[in-house]
Amino acid sequence: MTKEDQATLSSKQKTAGAKPKQPKEVVKAVQQKASGKKKEASSQESDESNPFPNCGFPFLDPEVKLDTKVESKRRPLPKRDPKTNELIFEDHPEFRPNLTPKEVLRRGSFGGTYFRSIPSGVTGKKYQGKEVIKELPADWFHGMSVDSQLCSQKYREAANRFGVKCGQTLDQWESSGWIKKQDPYGAFQWYCRFYLGRRSSDDKRQISRFNGVMRGRFSGNLIRQIVTKGRPYNDAGVSPVIRQTLQHWGYVLTERDFKKYCKSKGLRCQ
Repeated sequence: MTKEDQATLSSKQKTAGAKPKQPKEVVKAVQQKASGKKKEASSQESDESNPFPNCGFPFLDPEVKLDTKVESKRRPLPKRDPKTNELIFEDHPEFRPNLTPKEVLRRGSFGGTYFRSIPSGVTGKKYQGKEVIKELPADWFHGMSVDSQLCSQKYREAANRFGVKCGQTLDQWESSGWIKKQDPYGAFQWYCRFYLGRRSSDDKRQISRFNGVMRGRFSGNLIRQIVTKGRPYNDAGVSPVIRQTLQHWGYVLTERDFKKYCKSKGLRCQ
């Protein structure tokens, strides 16, 4: 075989082993499909870090001029401490409620009226409760009666976990200066939004108020009553009003906290 024949044969073999060229349109379509898969994967990763993508973050009303600052960056959801069951907010370790907003609502709270329709003396606007709750995850209310457990205009003691009435009126909260324009419904609305990742210049004040209830005189008063009556820490018959109040502020008394307080105060407990 001549050198010319060998060169021809080698050329044919290379051609036979080579992949056929694809039309530009086909190549472009394949690239677009691959790009779409990457975007889809990225979206799924985003959903995992943000399980409530459709909530109303950052919860801003363009018609209201705020007297506080709200951050545009959304923070991750808190994690549970496996030992204490408390919630851990990475950027606010001093804030440790042990009930999520969802748990507060589903346990029976606020006489079923928290998200009722209100005229706000702070913003000067009227709010329709059923519209307001649309900013929150629907999973929080699954199986609940919106009319009687969330947006009722009439306070019902039977709607509360401990069957008692507690708390002050919206007018009292507004006149005391406790409500900021960013959260016209008050502290629990702040907690819902904080839990879902919003941060604002009002957080320090609100956290201080929550901690004052959860770890202050309310819980201390409850524990002392339990000890005095010689009852278990979870006896619902001992001060149901305080227990209901604590629940509204994201806290339920635990055996661990009960014993810890008793030890710190030299109290004998069961």
